[in-house]
Amino acid sequence: MINNLTLKHWEEIINTLNDALMLVDNNGNIQLINRAFESLTGYSSDEIKGMSCTILNCDVCERVLNKDQNRWCMLFSTGKVERKRCIIMRKDGTYVSVLKNATILMDEKQNPIGAIETLTDMSEVDKLDEEIDNLTLHLEREGGFYGIIGKTPQMERLFKIIERAALSDSPVIIYGESGTGKELVAMAIHKLSSRRKGPFVHLNCAALNESILESELFGHIKGAFTGAYRHKMGRFEAAHKGSIFLDEIGDIPLSIQVKLLRVIETKQFERVGDHRSIYVDTRIIAATNKDLESLISKGEFREDLFFRINVIPIYVPPLRERPDDIPLLVNTFIRRLRSRTGKRITGLTPSAMELFIHYGWPGNVRELKSTLEYAFVIGEEGLIDIDHLPPHLQKASLNSKLLNTLTRKEIEEKNMLIEALRKAGGNKSLAARILGINRVTVWNRMRKYGINLEKVIHS
Repeated sequence: MINNLTLKHWEEIINTLNDALMLVDNNGNIQLINRAFESLTGYSSDEIKGMSCTILNCDVCERVLNKDQNRWCMLFSTGKVERKRCIIMRKDGTYVSVLKNATILMDEKQNPIGAIETLTDMSEVDKLDEEIDNLTLHLEREGGFYGIIGKTPQMERLFKIIERAALSDSPVIIYGESGTGKELVAMAIHKLSSRRKGPFVHLNCAALNESILESELFGHIKGAFTGAYRHKMGRFEAAHKGSIFLDEIGDIPLSIQVKLLRVIETKQFERVGDHRSIYVDTRIIAATNKDLESLISKGEFREDLFFRINVIPIYVPPLRERPDDIPLLVNTFIRRLRSRTGKRITGLTPSAMELFIHYGWPGNVRELKSTLEYAFVIGEEGLIDIDHLPPHLQKASLNSKLLNTLTRKEIEEKNMLIEALRKAGGNKSLAARILGINRVTVWNRMRKYGINLEKVIHS
C-alpha cells in the first residue's frame, strides 16, 4: 500500500502529529500508526500492526450486514466520518473519549484501498467541562466554608472535622437529614484533599433500579443488554485519581453492595457485559439520611460494607439544632436572590424572622432556600412578610402545633447538654458536673431531646 521508498518520510510526517493516526487496509487490518496513537492506546506499533481495528472496540463503529467485503464497515459505505465523538478501549481495558475523523483512500481507478483515521484525545476537554460544572455549582453556593454557611459552634466543629478528614484518603460517610448539605460537605473534603485536581463524581443512588445503578456505577460495553447501543463509562472509572460521592448509599440493593465491597477492597471492577477487571484509584465518600445499623439488623445492608465505609463518620446537624445560623442563611440567600432577580427585597419582617427561627425546617437548608425563592416570586421590594411565604408556613404561623415543639430556651438547653457530653467524652456524671446539674437531670434531658450519645461522641 505504501512503497518502501516513501515509508520513512511518511512515518516522520505522521509522528509530528499531536492526534493519534492509524492506517488500515480494506479488511480493517492496521498497517501503520504514529507515536500519538501509541501514547493514546498503550499499544506499540509492533504489537498492533496486522491486527484488526476492531481491537479498539469503538462504540460508534458499525459493520455492514451484507456479503460485500469491500463494504464490511460503514465507513466504506459513507466514505468519511467527520468529528464523531466516541469511546475507544485502551490496551489496559480502560476507556478514553476521542473525536474521530476518518476517510477512505482510493487508487487511480477510484477503488478503495484502505482508510486513514485520526483520533483526538478528548479526556482533557471532558475534565475541563466537569471542572466548569463544579465551578458553576461552587459559585452558586459561594460563601461560608466551601459553600457551607454557618457560624455556630456545631458548624465550626463540622468545618474542623472536614479539614481533618481531607488529610486522609480513607472512606468517609456523611450522616444527615435530607437538605442539610451533605453534598457540599463531600465537595469540601475533595477540594481540601490531595485529590483536588482530580474529578469529583457524584451519583445519587436513590430511586435507581438494580440494573441502571450497576451500569451507572461500573459502566457497560456495547451490546451488554438490550438498549446498550454504545459503551458507557461508569462513575467509578470517571472518578479515577479523584473522589466518588455516593449519595443515599443506604438505598443500594444488596446485590450491588457486594460489588461495591469488592471495589473498596481490591480497587477493581468489571463493566456490565465484560469479563476484564479494571483498576481504579478513587476515594469513596458516601452519604445517607438513614440509620445504617438499623438496616443491618433488618438484613437490608451488609455489615462488612458498613465497616468499610464507616471509617470516618461525619454528622451534619439539622437546621433546627442551629437556629442561630438562620439569620445568616437568610441574609446570604436574599443577597444572592436580589442579585439574580434585580428585585429590591432587603430582608424579613420581625414576625417572619421569628417564624423562621422557630419553625422546625424538616427540609433543612434546602427548604429554607426554596421558601425564600418562593417569597421573591410573590414580593417585589422591601421586607418579606408572612403573607409572602408558602401556604404551609403561613399555616405554621397560625397553628402552634406545626411549629417546632422546642422553645428557643429548650434548644439552647439541648445544645449545652450536647456540648457538655462531648467535652466529657460521653461520661454523664462528668457532663452533669460541667453543667452544674445532677446526673438524673442529664438522663431526663437526653430522653427529652432524643440525644444519641454515640453520635455526640463521634461528631
